[in-house]
Amino acid sequence: MPRTSRLTAFAAATALAVATALAALAAVAPTPASAAVAPSPPCTSSVPYAKDTDGYDTYRIPATLRTRTGTVLAFAEGRVGGAGDTGNIDVVLRRSTDGGCTWGPLSVVAAGNGDTRGNPAPVVDPRTGKVVLVTSYNSGAVTEAQIMRGEVTPEQSRRVFVQTSRDDGRTFSSPREITATIKLPQWRWYATGPGHAIALTRGPHAGRLVVPANHSTTPPADSGHTGQEPRYYGAHALHSDDGGRTWTLGFVEDAYGGAVNANESTVAQLPDGRLYFNSRDQHGTSIGNRLDTYSSDGGHTVDRSYQVQSDLNDVPVVQGSVLQAAGWRAPLLFSGPSVPTARRSMAIWRSDDAGVSFTKVKTLSTQRAAYSDLVQLDRRKIGILYETGASGTYDTIEFRRVPLRELREPR
Repeated sequence: MPRTSRLTAFAAATALAVATALAALAAVAPTPASAAVAPSPPCTSSVPYAKDTDGYDTYRIPATLRTRTGTVLAFAEGRVGGAGDTGNIDVVLRRSTDGGCTWGPLSVVAAGNGDTRGNPAPVVDPRTGKVVLVTSYNSGAVTEAQIMRGEVTPEQSRRVFVQTSRDDGRTFSSPREITATIKLPQWRWYATGPGHAIALTRGPHAGRLVVPANHSTTPPADSGHTGQEPRYYGAHALHSDDGGRTWTLGFVEDAYGGAVNANESTVAQLPDGRLYFNSRDQHGTSIGNRLDTYSSDGGHTVDRSYQVQSDLNDVPVVQGSVLQAAGWRAPLLFSGPSVPTARRSMAIWRSDDAGVSFTKVKTLSTQRAAYSDLVQLDRRKIGILYETGASGTYDTIEFRRVPLRELREPR
């Protein structure tokens, strides 16, 4: 090749190499500040359920948990015909893989098909990682009042079912009935939770699944009552030591005196291994709307009868949730509305003495609010899934992410 041609080829190759190097440097060079894309702000809240969507009039009764893989599950009742507690109601679910910021499509876990399925109480089996879901059922043609008066057949009355998911909540087994083993013959009304159940992590019953529940009973024959009165409500627990295959009835609060009427219940395991139960007081004559007790034997018995928790007197007559936060010296948390005469202003309380006392540490909103459920997202954050709305109490079910640092004791 002539010398001139060789020089020309060399120059061309050099120019190509320089251009390639400059392009590579440009690809990794910092973007000028004027062209930088701001990172997305951290998510604080989302709305997995909103009224009049996906074929449902109203969504109610939230329950949430975090699976072993970190997926957040948000359960609810999808009510077809209206906001009422009876009729055609499904148990529905949405999944989040980013900590509750966005949600996948709605799925039906237990179809009512004209009847009522609800009161979801989910828990993760610590041995297998499967999700175990316990729910309640009654005929869509009957009401709670009719059930409490004993005016229905056993098939129409409240019954209890269990389902499991082995694929992180993507699919669930068909509902399997367990009523015969955990509902006494004299009981009429029956409700699981609602809200998450727990798996015990320490003590002689580690691995046990514990579901808080409530019931109503037949009044004495000479009482002159029908059983519809709140005084015949009581709390109890059911538990499984084999991952949800078989179930046993635990403690039964059966005083039925009317001073306290333990109703919808929630439970947490304390750092010392005891269980802390907190219940709605359904119009008992004692002053206060929240009750609590403890169990030192994994829910088989309670250490004392339910008593009024006076530090939660701001909470109206409504369901609430408790969660023992994870970590060294972490608090026991409670969630519920914070206006004693109205379902409004969802708030979180903390206890640093295992539920003996509580202090309100955060009000999430002054909007209307009702049922809620708490979940641990990681060591630094919790989540709360709760009913709320600007114009109606049940307009939406919102998921709020709350850093634990925002729940410190006020000073």
